[in-house]
Amino acid sequence: MLQSCRFCVNFALMEPTYSSTLLEDAVSALSRFPGIGRKTALRLALYLLRRPAEEADTIGEAIMRLRQGVRYCRVCHNISEKEVCDICASPVRDAATVCVVETVRDVMSLEATGQYNGLYHVLGGVISPIDGIGPDQLELASLAQRVAETNTVREVILATSPTVEGDTTNYYIYRLLSRLPRQVKITQLARGVAVGNDIEYTDEATLARSLVGRIPFEL
Repeated sequence: MLQSCRFCVNFALMEPTYSSTLLEDAVSALSRFPGIGRKTALRLALYLLRRPAEEADTIGEAIMRLRQGVRYCRVCHNISEKEVCDICASPVRDAATVCVVETVRDVMSLEATGQYNGLYHVLGGVISPIDGIGPDQLELASLAQRVAETNTVREVILATSPTVEGDTTNYYIYRLLSRLPRQVKITQLARGVAVGNDIEYTDEATLARSLVGRIPFEL
């Protein structure tokens, strides 16, 4: 029985034998995507082979256009096809409020709530010494510069995920902005967002309540 179990484990760990080096290369490339293992990558590659060539070309062209055409907004660092994104350029957005988030996906999550009409500032992550990410690797200096040089900003909302790293980043931002000559109101999302959860995985209703019920940031 033990030998049989060992056989099953070894069989499950066996790499498939590729009849084409091109297929193997495609599987290796696809498996680099987050959450895509080699088995899933193999299914995707075989699926593409079964589809018309035009469909694969369309997918490839879309990826190339994405890489070549998308840039980061010079103001908030959200993804955009222009130098300044549509949110920053919009005349109907509340320029007095800036919501600080970790990633572009957080912008999408908060926008989906329909409860926020201000601007954003994307940090590009959170301070995490264990991962080698310090303040210099994030868009923290540009946030301070933006608040200092833009007289319209009256409130900064800290909307990082409620984790140890997120709280550390919030504390750093609070200290950073507190040293500026012009003081602004600093708030954070209400704790409707469970501690330890990422913003992007929080449902829209909870995010909406957290935005509406935001509270002053406290040390």
